[in-house]
Amino acid sequence: MRMTNALLEERERDLLRWRCRRGLVENDLFIEQFFATYGNRLTQQHAAGLSALMDLADNDLMDLFLRRKEPEGQLDTQEVREVLEMVRKRQPGAQSR
Repeated sequence: MRMTNALLEERERDLLRWRCRRGLVENDLFIEQFFATYGNRLTQQHAAGLSALMDLADNDLMDLFLRRKEPEGQLDTQEVREVLEMVRKRQPGAQSR
């Protein structure tokens, strides 16, 4: 399947958001901000990168979000790196929790 820059449809976005629910509240905060900032602009490529990240354990995901480590091996893809950069950006006016 070839991924494209086509925007996700609302249903696809909702399903992706549901899949991104985590057990670690800190991860949920990052993901919540990500969807609030980029939700309407997410593409199939973003969905692929985010889905790959959601396969990780919560602590491994948090390490990537906080730049404690970088993606390696099969996780080191353009899609994953792009999503990580989007998640890691602090938006103006974003509240720290």
